[in-house]
Amino acid sequence: MKHDDMLLNYLRLLLLPFSLIYGLAITLRKKLYDWGIMSSVKFDLPIICVGNLAVGGSGKTPTTEYLIRLLTNNKIAVLSRGYGRKTKGFIIADGNATAETIGDEPLQYYHKFEDITVAVCEDRIKGIENLKENHDLIILDDAYQHRAVRAGLNILLFEFRKLGTLQFLLPAGNLRDVFSSRKRADVLLVTKSPVPLLHVAQQASINELQPNENQKVLHSYLKYGELRHLYHDDSRSLDSIKDYEIFLLTGIANPAPLIEELEKYSKTIKHEEFPDHYAFKIDDIKKFLSSFDAGTKKEKIIITTEKDSKRLKAAGFKDLLVNLPVYFLPIEVDLFEEDKITFDELILNYVKSNRRNR
Repeated sequence: MKHDDMLLNYLRLLLLPFSLIYGLAITLRKKLYDWGIMSSVKFDLPIICVGNLAVGGSGKTPTTEYLIRLLTNNKIAVLSRGYGRKTKGFIIADGNATAETIGDEPLQYYHKFEDITVAVCEDRIKGIENLKENHDLIILDDAYQHRAVRAGLNILLFEFRKLGTLQFLLPAGNLRDVFSSRKRADVLLVTKSPVPLLHVAQQASINELQPNENQKVLHSYLKYGELRHLYHDDSRSLDSIKDYEIFLLTGIANPAPLIEELEKYSKTIKHEEFPDHYAFKIDDIKKFLSSFDAGTKKEKIIITTEKDSKRLKAAGFKDLLVNLPVYFLPIEVDLFEEDKITFDELILNYVKSNRRNR
């Protein structure tokens, strides 16, 4: 066992009593809502919540984008807390929006989809009140634990490779909710599944999640797009960077699937990893570029994620990066054939049967 792993396990042991206290607190809060002592507000338009039990890394952003594409014939608002932003209150994204004003994920939705409204508000009730009159439906990004709102349809995500592994509650682990909370969800969506998905693996995740009779367990996987330059209108395929020296820069919760994908094209990957939603500093980028300059291969490239690209486009970085081969790799979610039919039908029927007459 590596020294770092031993240290991490020792730290987990020290933090377990605090995880126990945290678990008791959230279980009590859950019961107060279940018993109706703490109240939830229900709204008269379709509200779809996309959430998870862990902190980050389960694919909420590409799943939300999948829903936006599926529901494109509706007037959609996406409401997020705007994690990592330096502002407060209700804000609707506009041409002046930056990762600092609304957060990196909402900024990604805003740049990607022209015909939707993207808003942020830490108080989801207030956010919905401000959006409900002018929209057909609202997608709540990462609001499963926000019990003050009773969403009409809850989609709860579980990362395939984490199912069946021992996970701890915060602060010893990265679970922010107890496993039994999954029983509130309508759809249990297993994300980042391997392709092809063997029937035995599919059955294993269903056995692990033990769904109620009315819960669907469905499986999705990631699709990688073409590399796109951070500043220029230039794209290239992953095949075009075979055997390149890759300098990977990430500030996301779980870069493992991305590294796995890039390893199909190159064995030389130098990874600079930062925490999720990290606000990059000029010195971080300068240090990273020094390592890039020191790269020994003639053919080399800088790759980052689409989410990180939103923060890297902040003022101050362009002069350092604009003339370099710096690309981001877009990802999309898709579902396996039968699951896709079930999922799409369930979503479309929910929206259709709960649409109000405005």
